[in-house]
Amino acid sequence: MNEFLLIISVVVIFAADLLAYKFFGKGGLYVMSAVATIFANVEALILVKAFGMEQTLGNILFAATFLITDILSECEGKKCANKAVYIGIFSQVFFLLLSQSWLLYKPVAADDEFFAAIQLIFSNTPRMILASLAVYAISQIFDVWLYHKWWDFTEKKFGNRRGYLWLRNNGSTLVSQLINTLFFTLFAFIGTYDFKTLLSIFGSSYIIFIVTSLLDTPAVYLARMIKEKGGKKLQKADTDVAQQ
Repeated sequence: MNEFLLIISVVVIFAADLLAYKFFGKGGLYVMSAVATIFANVEALILVKAFGMEQTLGNILFAATFLITDILSECEGKKCANKAVYIGIFSQVFFLLLSQSWLLYKPVAADDEFFAAIQLIFSNTPRMILASLAVYAISQIFDVWLYHKWWDFTEKKFGNRRGYLWLRNNGSTLVSQLINTLFFTLFAFIGTYDFKTLLSIFGSSYIIFIVTSLLDTPAVYLARMIKEKGGKKLQKADTDVAQQ
């Protein structure tokens, strides 16, 4: 069941990113960036076993944020990709402050089981979000920078700016995800789990990121097709208006 749910999650989340871009443009991806970073921090509290590995949930949502910045880098430019990163950082800070304010309230009943559950979940959230915030900022900004470095390299090397999308997509994401996985595992879980479990979390998380990085490449190609198709429609509309 866990394996099946993870596969479905990849399909649904990546499809949601593409639909957001198709119907709402870059604004849709900015929203998805905020949603993914918030939900990923909550999901990361859950440790499950799938494909023979112990892993935290939230990995796929974190991977989706790299898909978002890669789509924006490819289709909208470096400035827009960095803006998505800044929106993700802002969203995490806001969610951290808001969720901690909930714990300051006094429930009507001292034995309120729902409030106790909220306390149990969100009392562990600050460390998770602070770790995620630091690692997210470093790895995502690096990812955007490296994406465009790869782009400059392939253009100069092969004289083709449009080609080698797969190389800049995977070449940037696989390196930045390694940084993301290593530091997040250490910052978020050291002292909580033993070394063997930490190693398992790191290994399984990075394997998932490798798989999702390879799987998100077709999604970036599809996003570029969406962008180009939209551009052609706009150009045709402008031509029709001019002819009238």
